[in-house]
Amino acid sequence: MNTLAKKFKHVDYLWDEEKAASLGDDQVALFLYRSNILGADLRITNYGGGNTSCKTIEKDPLTNEDVEVMWVKGSGGDIGTLTRAGIAGLYTNRLRDLKNVYGGLEDEDRMVGLFNHCIYDLDSKAPSIDTPLHGLLPFKHIDHLHPDSLIAVAAAKDSEKITKEIWGDTMGWVPWQRPGFDLGLQLEKCLKENPGIRGIVLGSHGLFTWGDTSYECYMNSLEVIETASEYIENKIKENGSVFGGQKVESLPAGERKQKAAQLMPLLRGLCSSEKNMIGHFTDSDTVLEFINSNDLSRLAPMGTSCPDHFLRTKIQPLVLDLDRNEDLTDTISVLHKLEPAFEQYRQEYAEYYNNCKHDNSPAMRDANPVIIIYPGVGMFSFAKNKQTTRVASEFYVNAINVMRGAEAISEYTSLPRQEAFDIEYWLLEEAKLQRMPAEQPLSRKVAIVTGAGGGIGKAIADKLVAEGANVVLTDISEDSLEEAEKTYKKDQVATAICDVTKEESIIAAYKEACLAFGGIDIIVHSAGLAISKSLEDTTQKDWDLLQDILVKGQFLMAQHGVAILKNQGLGGDIVNIASKNGLVSGPNNVGYGTAKAAQQHMTRLLAAELGEAKIRVNTVNPDGVIVGSKIWEGAWAEGRAKAYGIKVEDLPAHYAKRNLLNEIIYPADIANGVFSLVAILDKSTGNIINVDGGMANAFVR
Repeated sequence: MNTLAKKFKHVDYLWDEEKAASLGDDQVALFLYRSNILGADLRITNYGGGNTSCKTIEKDPLTNEDVEVMWVKGSGGDIGTLTRAGIAGLYTNRLRDLKNVYGGLEDEDRMVGLFNHCIYDLDSKAPSIDTPLHGLLPFKHIDHLHPDSLIAVAAAKDSEKITKEIWGDTMGWVPWQRPGFDLGLQLEKCLKENPGIRGIVLGSHGLFTWGDTSYECYMNSLEVIETASEYIENKIKENGSVFGGQKVESLPAGERKQKAAQLMPLLRGLCSSEKNMIGHFTDSDTVLEFINSNDLSRLAPMGTSCPDHFLRTKIQPLVLDLDRNEDLTDTISVLHKLEPAFEQYRQEYAEYYNNCKHDNSPAMRDANPVIIIYPGVGMFSFAKNKQTTRVASEFYVNAINVMRGAEAISEYTSLPRQEAFDIEYWLLEEAKLQRMPAEQPLSRKVAIVTGAGGGIGKAIADKLVAEGANVVLTDISEDSLEEAEKTYKKDQVATAICDVTKEESIIAAYKEACLAFGGIDIIVHSAGLAISKSLEDTTQKDWDLLQDILVKGQFLMAQHGVAILKNQGLGGDIVNIASKNGLVSGPNNVGYGTAKAAQQHMTRLLAAELGEAKIRVNTVNPDGVIVGSKIWEGAWAEGRAKAYGIKVEDLPAHYAKRNLLNEIIYPADIANGVFSLVAILDKSTGNIINVDGGMANAFVR
């Protein structure tokens, strides 16, 4: 271990001398490197939180004179993943000249528009509201971070006094103020009145630190955070307990996961009263310590302090009044207990909005909770996609750490409701939301796909993910699942080994879907195999295998999936991948064709039964999917070639020539058929879509 790394107990020292040396004297590259390693430690700042900057001397393209340029994280970026494309480059002097036209706190929104007149780099990301906080300070490298320990100091009742106690005269302090140009002026004033300080604590907000080089700035940030963390740790040791001690005992880990999986579809349905939401669950030690404590009932309603926290978590969580041993199998009874709590939360949020709104405030947003706490079990979060809900969960963990530290120091304080509202419904924040790209067709949807380790199943998963869905990939082959998972980005998919012939395996896969994403919206049964034999050659083992995988598997996937869909109350889709062979009488196909026909008719039966619940059930019939299809890797290809009196290598051309369009059918074509049913044909159920290039003898009518 690097000797410097040993110096830090509460933060990660990640500076790599070789990596830094490879960047030479490129100050912007070093600033980006510093940003990325700071963002890699969630105790320092969470996703999208904080911002960093550096100042360099560049040639003015109009005068050819040397000018100072500030490079700073742009609006909506994340320092942990920051690249050159995510920063803004501004003339420092022009930014400072804005002091000449600043009209006070009522002028803040106009000032943001004026940042564009200070742009040096025409490829700049839109400058953030924090830009003047960096520009009005003289230092070459600056970090504005939201470390848990510093926000604990900032959110403590006597924050200024504690700042002095910890750092003496080496740190400045400014009281809470909404980010903007005036806060930059306050930082400038603080520095002028306290020359030689190494940083500034922002009340209820975070930390500013700096240095002459990127490395000096990095070390200054780590040292200040480490000092605060040690101070809090010592206070906790002195107090002997956290959050007033334990009130509720946690269930064992396995039981917590089981409870969460049972409850999440119900919570998801309630949270999705306006728009579908995606879920996340955590039962980390940090979370359990807070949610099981005596002080939960006092601290949770207070809300969070740091703007970055409550913008993602809402002003406060919903705490469930459920016993940890509640019988969750009686879903009707549980819903009767949950519904009043959700209704009360929505009413209180509407009161918060109506009491705090201004004449020009944006319309009230979704009033459902983002963070839901179940003492003894864990914490749930629900938001528009997996990344957003996971990040919301992480931010509330940060908020827990802040409350923990502030309570150990003295007493936790949250932002006044009006201040919180003015941040949440800030017109600039609304403008940022309006600039976000339109959601994809399957955004907010969760799909589970059997046989997704390769072939048609993998192609279907690819299509659904590409159109915005979260997908649970299931397959009997662990190796195939691992390879498939590598092709997706974080937060897009989850995996579950699943043998569709075994009920317990299917139950476990659905449990994984609920834990990973909160529930399910789309069920695609694509797992299969093909056996081509004559009546005489078909064994009972062949028959049973085809029936178990294709028919029994489809039945069990529907039976257990529909239970979740009904618990959510959001409707849903079931799409079964059958075959042209279920409609066409062909040679050497008695086992496979019969199983496929059973799949098709089961689909019609379920469509008739489930329509009242807004659950659509449809079939996609492929034919001749040879290239990229797993079933053609084995004896099936040889059997079909033998049946048609041709060679195996001639099969793709043979199948293409026999369809009306003379087209080769690919797995991606089947995936398009599934997509059309779940994203476009929203009033179709009980249907069969043939994706076979046109086979007249397979026409349904």
